[in-house]
Amino acid sequence: MATDKELSDFLENIERRSFKQAVYAVRKDEAALDIVQDAMIKLAEKYGDKPAAELPLLFQRILQNTIHDYFRREKVRNTWVSLFSSMGGDSEDSEDFDLLETFAAEEGTQAAESSADKVERDQVLAQIDEEIQKLPTRQREAFLMRYWEDMDVAETAAAMGCSEGSVKTHCSRATHTLAQALKAKGIRL
Repeated sequence: MATDKELSDFLENIERRSFKQAVYAVRKDEAALDIVQDAMIKLAEKYGDKPAAELPLLFQRILQNTIHDYFRREKVRNTWVSLFSSMGGDSEDSEDFDLLETFAAEEGTQAAESSADKVERDQVLAQIDEEIQKLPTRQREAFLMRYWEDMDVAETAAAMGCSEGSVKTHCSRATHTLAQALKAKGIRL
């Protein structure tokens, strides 16, 4: 069982990386901070009695679920705001009202992408996912933990039950295999 000191040290060590991961996902510093804090509180409340070795994987799962919850709430909130804002227009303002201006997306966000860009991005992501699935199991595990879950080499080695050198070898082989496969498909990252 993790002691209070181990839990506190773990949360202190994971704070910056998890914040960076959340900012990358939601693109808002304030929301990312809330997400990380919620995830940390959930870990402490529900899983604080787990062994210290299990905390990194549990926290990553909680963090990902908290990010998904954020997007669900935003989708519902945006739906209701849109519905209520469309009910509030008076007849005098209706001539100047432009629905497209109401729903204009910020430049550089996924909402501002054209349909062709979205389709192309989805196709590229599907091809990348397909190639990741083709990797040998250990390479895929090491690659996803290091580059998707943003775990460091030591954490990945502990989670996989192997040496840090093995993790580095698996990651190197995985990235070279993926680069060659994607290059063969004409995808340059």
